Amino acid sequence: MRVTVSRKAHFNAAHRLYRQDWSFEKNDAVFGKCNNPHFHGHNYELIASVTGEIDPETGYVIDVKILKDIIKSEVEDAFDHKNLNLEVPEFKELNPTAENIVVVIYNKIKAKLDPKLDLEVTLYETPRNFVKYSG
Repeated sequence: MRVTVSRKAHFNAAHRLYRQDWSFEKNDAVFGKCNNPHFHGHNYELIASVTGEIDPETGYVIDVKILKDIIKSEVEDAFDHKNLNLEVPEFKELNPTAENIVVVIYNKIKAKLDPKLDLEVTLYETPRNFVKYSG
């Protein structure tokens, strides 16, 4: 029997959407106000959902405390109150769109999970704009 266990978390971060190889005008046309050279911020909400078989000994798919600790070290400590473009190594060469952020988060969490567990990450950039990635 496969069950999904989810944990919510949040972090606040600033970013700028732009490509260094494009002119300011092209960046502005594509990314609009998200191309602000002084950056802008979001209060990101995150849901990490882990799916797997229930362990007959513990009754867990995953101990939620373990999932909480993974999210704290891999996401909250790494991204919270940071400028994603300037302070987070994964975004030195990668445009920190919601789509790219959710893939980076997925990869960071997935690397810490038992390989037999499936993962889906939902990232809310605003209460109405969100992305999902499951590998």
